[in-house]
Amino acid sequence: MPSSDLIFVCSFGFALLTGTLVRLWLAGRQIETVKANRDRVPPAFADRIAAADHQKAADYTVATVRLGRRAVIIDTLVTLALTVGGAIGAIDLLWQHSGWALPWRGAMVVLTVVCLTAVIDLPFSIWRTFRIEARFGFNRTTPGLFIADLAKSCLLALVLGGPLVLAALTLMDRAGRLWWLGAWAGWLAVMLLRTWAWPAFIAPLFNKFTPLEDAQLKGRIESLLQRCGFTSQGVFVVDGSRRSSHGNAYFTGLGRNKRIVFFDTLLARLTHPEIEAVLAHELGHFKLRHVRKRLLATVAASFGALALLGWLAAQPGFYSAFGVRVPSSHAALLLFMFVAPAFAFFATPLGALWSRRHEFEADAFAARQASAEDLANALVKLYRDNATTLTPDGLYSAFYYSHPPATERIARLRRDKVEIDRLADPLDRPIRV
Repeated sequence: MPSSDLIFVCSFGFALLTGTLVRLWLAGRQIETVKANRDRVPPAFADRIAAADHQKAADYTVATVRLGRRAVIIDTLVTLALTVGGAIGAIDLLWQHSGWALPWRGAMVVLTVVCLTAVIDLPFSIWRTFRIEARFGFNRTTPGLFIADLAKSCLLALVLGGPLVLAALTLMDRAGRLWWLGAWAGWLAVMLLRTWAWPAFIAPLFNKFTPLEDAQLKGRIESLLQRCGFTSQGVFVVDGSRRSSHGNAYFTGLGRNKRIVFFDTLLARLTHPEIEAVLAHELGHFKLRHVRKRLLATVAASFGALALLGWLAAQPGFYSAFGVRVPSSHAALLLFMFVAPAFAFFATPLGALWSRRHEFEADAFAARQASAEDLANALVKLYRDNATTLTPDGLYSAFYYSHPPATERIARLRRDKVEIDRLADPLDRPIRV
């Protein structure tokens, strides 16, 4: 094997296997920590979380992490088979006998690999939905609805993703060495268009969105939006209860096409002040420009990734190292799709840390615009009803959690409440002499 091939294989193999071992080790830590604390509700939650609910959250967490651990092993084996094992090269060789011209043949190679990995992932999705979620009382998805969602997702991926793949392959073949700049500009345009179109045209294919009808709650929300200087197309309720009893709230859309969306399950559990506090938290992400910062980070990361792909696509060793006899644009694209995540995995804790800081900042914003106590109460209910563990492993949560662990988040909100109360009442301030 040439030295260049050996460098590609060894660096990729080291990154993939090291990342896999780290994932399995962290998962084991999470399982053991949650199991060890299964019968002890943290003191900060003892008066609001029943022991039975705490135990349910522990069992649910262990079940999901165990399934995720199995998925990691299968994902690693599939990645090794497709890359070092030469499966991508073999699939490419099979399609060369079809007589199809490029880029159509390349698109079919990509479609074949994507479909193969989707079929392998499907049993995990079925098990998660109809075994784990059903066991803990969360699943409301019927087999018919599951199949319908799967069919819609596949059709959307084909309709929206197919032209993108063809365009990318055409650019790679015909636009010269700097093809990746054009691909990056096209990706950016499509991403912005998708974000703008999602609430009005795509999301309604899966869920029903209705305007919020509760006049009293709507009035509180409109007052909060006015205070925060936020305009949107409206406040909507989504029928999330069709698929799951989990609750959530989010912003979606871009520009004037922004929407505020509440799950019907969330509205059924929280009081009006608590809903207002949750919305204030989401508004905090908007006012503090977290969404814009994350978007810019994604744009920068995609720029770097495509530049790297542009360089790798010109390296013969990148193909031969992974069993591809004839270099091609579609082979480069597929190899990059499976090789790059092995290295990107090690940046996961940095992204999680950044996200947790944003969550703390949004909580502080919500404490000023609404009520820290109401937000804390809402979070406790969501932790309980969504069976979120209150006792995660420290390293696991630091590596993966995009939101702060419950104990840290509630403690920070209580400190914010004390500080806001102190500033609001001059009599509480210490006298200086």
